[in-house]
Amino acid sequence: MTAHTIPTEETAAGLPRLNEPAPDFDALTTHGRRTLADYKGRWLILFSHPADFTPVCTTEFVAFANRADAFAKLDTELLGLSIDSHYAHIAWVRSIKETFGAEIPFPIIADLDMKVAQAFGMIQPGASDTQAVRATFVIDPDGVLRAMVYYPMTNGRSVDEFLRLLKALQTSDMHGVATPENWQPGQDVIVPTPQTTDAAEARMSEGYETKDWYYSTRAL
Repeated sequence: MTAHTIPTEETAAGLPRLNEPAPDFDALTTHGRRTLADYKGRWLILFSHPADFTPVCTTEFVAFANRADAFAKLDTELLGLSIDSHYAHIAWVRSIKETFGAEIPFPIIADLDMKVAQAFGMIQPGASDTQAVRATFVIDPDGVLRAMVYYPMTNGRSVDEFLRLLKALQTSDMHGVATPENWQPGQDVIVPTPQTTDAAEARMSEGYETKDWYYSTRAL
């Protein structure tokens, strides 16, 4: 029988957790030094990639660059990261512009010592001990980690999905609601579920589009 290693508090302590402050960082980037505090008051998408000058990562960077204005309209900054040198990042950005015609407008962290990658759990030993997997972290204006998504080395992310997720998170925060699967702006949202039997009884007559006491929707 194969033995399984159970994570201890010591091994798990450094991993980020949803709805808790994101790990702090102070790192060299292609736009100078950046800290988490620099992004206070705005949303931040921090995303890692395995390596510069690789095909899947290049497609992702072009996609993020092409949608940078859409993220900016959501009051959101972009910040890339890989365990490559500062000069490799600069050369790759120049190569993407020359080869694909895409200007990379956001900074890229040079994380040679892996401090940021390890703090955010971007290093997955089952995938690689020396490269960051395709991890994406959504951090709110208060520096709280609101979402994190991991992809394998072989498959690129959907940048449009992160735009959709941001719109959903911001809508939930603003209106105190939840959003259904693949929710898009303009669609109905989900009303918080009643927490008592009396509230559940009253829900049926509160004027929402109610399928059952636990599932009600409304327009914004």
